[in-house]
Parts: sequence; C-alpha cells; structure tokens
Amino acid sequence: MTFFIALFILLMQFLWKYIDDLVGKGLEWYVITELLFYASSTFVPLALPLAILLSSLMTFGNLGEHYELVAMKAAGISLRKIMMPLIVLSVIVSLIAFYFSNNVLPIANLKFKSLLYDIRQQKLALDIKEGIFYTGLDGFVIRVEKKDKDNNNMIRDIMIYDHRQKKGNTNLTVADSGSMELTSDGMNLIFTLYNGYNYQEKTDQRGYKKTNPYQRTKFREELRKFNLMDFELSRTNEDLFKSNYSMLNLRQLKKAEDSLMTRLNNRKEKIPVSMKKNFYFYNRIDSAKQATFSTDKLYTTNLLESKTKQEKVKIIDEATNRCRSVRENLNFNKKDFENRNKLIFRHQAEWHRKFTLSFACFVLFFIGAPLGAIIRKGGLGLPVVVSVLFFVLFHIISITGEKSVKSGVIDANIGMWIAPVVLLPLGIFLTYKATTDSPLLDADAWTKFFKKVFKRKNVL
Repeated sequence: MTFFIALFILLMQFLWKYIDDLVGKGLEWYVITELLFYASSTFVPLALPLAILLSSLMTFGNLGEHYELVAMKAAGISLRKIMMPLIVLSVIVSLIAFYFSNNVLPIANLKFKSLLYDIRQQKLALDIKEGIFYTGLDGFVIRVEKKDKDNNNMIRDIMIYDHRQKKGNTNLTVADSGSMELTSDGMNLIFTLYNGYNYQEKTDQRGYKKTNPYQRTKFREELRKFNLMDFELSRTNEDLFKSNYSMLNLRQLKKAEDSLMTRLNNRKEKIPVSMKKNFYFYNRIDSAKQATFSTDKLYTTNLLESKTKQEKVKIIDEATNRCRSVRENLNFNKKDFENRNKLIFRHQAEWHRKFTLSFACFVLFFIGAPLGAIIRKGGLGLPVVVSVLFFVLFHIISITGEKSVKSGVIDANIGMWIAPVVLLPLGIFLTYKATTDSPLLDADAWTKFFKKVFKRKNVL
C-alpha cells in the first residue's frame, strides 16, 4: 500500500511538471496511459526505499501501539526473532530491486524518454481562433476574422498566405466566406472558399523588382486542402537513445566505460604530437635561444631589426594569430577532456546506482522497524512524518553524492555510497536501542536525564 501511495505521489509530481507538454496536443488516451506506465516504472528507485521505510515503521508501530510487542517479549520472544521474518522479506525485496534496476529499469527509461521526447516535439492540436494569424500549418499562415456561432465550420473574411516557396508574402488568397472540415480519416483539412481572389507576385520575370508585376485571379468557389500529417504523433527510432547511460545494464555500462576510457587515452596521446608541431615554429625563432651573455651586458638578437615597417606589422600580426590559434586549440582540448571525463563519471555513477538501490532498501528497513517499535504509533500519522524526514535526509545526501561524482569531485566508489553508509550506523543504533528496550523517545526519561544534568551543574 505504501509503495503505491509513494508511486502515485511521484506520478502526480511528474504530471504537474510536464502538463504543458501534454495538454492541447490531441493525444490519444492509450498514448497518455503508456507514458504514465513507463514513467511510474522509472520512479520505482525513489518509491521503493520510501515504501520500505514507511511500511516497516507502520508495522512495528502498530504492534507496539496495541501492546503486541510487549506480549511477545513477555512470552520470551526477543525483538530480533520478531524482526527475522521481515528481515528475510527485506532481503528478498532488495534482490528483486537489484534485478529490476539492472534489467527492467534500463528498458523503462528507454521507452519513457523516447516517448516523452516524441510528445514534447508534437505540435499543438489544430485550433484556428478568430482574428489571430495561425501558423501551425507548415508553409501557410491563416487568418479567420469570424466564426459563425450556430455553425462553427462556417467562417468569414479568410486570408491564406502561402509560404511554401519561401519567398515571403508573394502568394495570398482572400475570400468573403467559406467552410472548413476534416476528412473522415482526420488526415486532411478542407477549406471551401467563396467569392474571393488569389494574388500572386510574379517573381519569375526579368526585372520584377522594378516593375512589381502580379497576377490576380477571381473565383466564386475554391477548395484548399491542407495535410495534417504533422499533427500525428510520430515515433522516433529507439535505437537513437540506446547509448544513453541510464538505458544500459551492468555489462553494457562496463563495456561503454571501457570504450570511453580507451577513446580518452587515445585522444590524450594525439595531443602532444600536434602541440609539438605548433610550438616547433616558436622554438625556432625564440630570441632568447640566440642571446649572448657576458659579465657586463646582456646582448640579444633583434629578429625584426632588419625588417621594414610593413614587414614588421605583417610578422607581428601573423605571430598574434598563431598564438590565438594555439590558445583556442588548448581551450578546446581542455573542454573536450572535461566533457569526456564527465561522461565517464556518469557511467560510473549509474553502475553503482544498480547496487545502492538494493542496499538502501535494506538499510531503511533497519531504521523503520526499530523506530516503529520505539515510537509505538501506527497508522498514517506520526509514522508518515518521521518516514518523510528520514527519506528527505537520505535523498539529499544521495543527490549530493551523485552530483559530486558526476562533476568529478568525489570518486564513484565513495560518492554513490555516502547515503547508505551514513544511515547504516543510525540503523544499527536504533536496532540496538529497540532490542534493549531503551526509552529513546520517552518524555519522562528525557526529563529525568535533563534534571540530573542541571543538578550536577548546580552542585559544581
């Protein structure tokens, strides 16, 4: 139950974020359903740890609230033995989470991101409004002054600019009235125009810029057909997205990382050769290499002394341009190395993420279960608040470590494991306190503790 609640909340957050890309495009219901299904699959790495934490806290909170834990302990059953079946269950869930993260999640990411890309590229549904130039049809600009209220298909004062030849406003059609309707298959829009003119500037004649010739044709009725293929959702080939690091499993990530490292090393080996060729010219004309030293004076050779003014300007300009070229080359290579390294870091982070999801589920269970036994409150009240606080702490640490890894600040072996490792001691501490029946959250115990502390200060 908690898993589906968390998944639903994350799905609503996704809809709120991308609502502008979904509304008004005439998408079929099954396309939206497919998108939401794949989106919910990609949210499992966030929803599952939160669900484990919340459900374990609620379970042991209910047992504690109804004194069932007290009854079992009175019967000689320790808390460790009570937790053992759920520990086994959490191990099974962690293994399933690893399988999902390695085998299912890459496919879900591929389907989700490719479909979302196609939807975001999709044009808005055909909606020609009164008195506004409509540019949604490629190659045409349409303006309708008024639509009949009784019959929305009937339109008045129509203007149609034909820009298919990309020569500007050289082809214009105006009509007093008309009607518009879709064909039965919905692939074409038919305009039936009445009492109008076609104006066309003749740009294919010699000297048309001076004479400005144009042709006017009068008609009583004219049909104009517009193709609506661009308004249909076209699917991009998924092979174009397969190389992304978030769509690879462990074996593919390792292979991709090795390939990227090989390319980076080959790139580094080629740089000294090209740089040596560029700097060879400067080493040859370096005046410092031709300097003559003595005890009294330092004599240097002025290479430009025998040159004319024009030759000096030309030589200096050429040297300046060469220096700028070398500087730009160095900056380009620096950025290229940084981008290649960042891509490698992203692959490393994704490789470790396959394991951190499973380990996070296991660690959060050992926080939720003993904490529920200590709090002794079930339901969706206090456990939800406590779970959200711990999950937010876990998520902040996890995101910080992941961003540090992707930017190259921290090694992936450390950065991707910071959140589980930080929370693991907390889970061990809470488990110890719960098994020893420590009054960790008992108000009376804390009151007595602070009274003792203040008494000692007064005595001192």
